[in-house]
Amino acid sequence: MERNFSCRSGEIDLIFSDSDGVICFGEVKYRSDFRKGFPEEAVDRRKQRRICRTSDHYRSKFALDESLSYRYDVIAISGEEIEWIKNAFEYVGL
Repeated sequence: MERNFSCRSGEIDLIFSDSDGVICFGEVKYRSDFRKGFPEEAVDRRKQRRICRTSDHYRSKFALDESLSYRYDVIAISGEEIEWIKNAFEYVGL
């Protein structure tokens, strides 16, 4: 649906609909090695809050209502390995 959606609140790397019709907000993190930790560890509580706030703007901009299902995923890339963590975190309110 969207790549690199941005607004004043932040940016979301991927916004897509999965096969069940769930709207997914995906954060992509890459690490070439583990000196700075695993890529999914970079999506801390602060980053989650920012993604959620940005998803609020996206839903408002495109008039997506609360009857739809939403999910927050992390796509962690370590070198050549890709791990898709579905439902990586719950909505973090302001």
